[in-house]
Amino acid sequence: MSDDIVHPTEHPWDHLGLVKSYDCGSLRRGFQVYRQVCATCHSLKGIHYRELVGVTHNTEELLEMAEEVDFVDGPNDGGEMFERPGKLADPLPSPYVNDETGRMANGGALPPDLTLMVKARHSGADYLFQLLTGYSEPPAGKKVMSGLYYNPYFPGGAIAMPPPLQDDGVEYEDGTVSTISQQAKDVTQFLNWCSEPEADTRKREAMQYLSVLAFATLLTGYYKRFKWSTMKTRQISYLKIN
Repeated sequence: MSDDIVHPTEHPWDHLGLVKSYDCGSLRRGFQVYRQVCATCHSLKGIHYRELVGVTHNTEELLEMAEEVDFVDGPNDGGEMFERPGKLADPLPSPYVNDETGRMANGGALPPDLTLMVKARHSGADYLFQLLTGYSEPPAGKKVMSGLYYNPYFPGGAIAMPPPLQDDGVEYEDGTVSTISQQAKDVTQFLNWCSEPEADTRKREAMQYLSVLAFATLLTGYYKRFKWSTMKTRQISYLKIN
């Protein structure tokens, strides 16, 4: 522990293993937590609906979600901008039209975009999980300004974001009990995926490359022994001429 922050506990995230992958059930629940809780203030500008196909939902479900949002497009033939229903190629909608609107709605503080939040913070997923579950009453002698909330995992111990998660605050579609820790785990894993959506593909391709490299190494070793076997097993004799 430093003077103003508690370092997060290291948790055994399954998806971080060399041959492990993301839990799609947890990703789906995490996306639900983001949509119903986090999306009221935070954006995910780097994620498009099409990237979630086969990860959290199928094509039809995501297309239905996208069509619920109107996006500004254009210009049309008349040179005017127009609104249209969303499509899979669109990014997830931002809660504010621009940064200035976001600051005005949050007392001058702009809620950060969450696309790369796991990569942008020390300890990544562990930090986010502890931050979401670490709200508490300030200890004796610790003064927290009005409008701020005590969280020992946030630098300085005072954060402007109120506790976002509550027990049973989200009704999971699969019937999972939505405790604060369960919601924090799911949304953290989803945000981890957002920062590295190619992680599972990279691991799968790495195993393929390593398998091919191992086979090529064995084949090269066998060929070397076969090619030079006659040279290594022959005997050279010298006869002394009187």
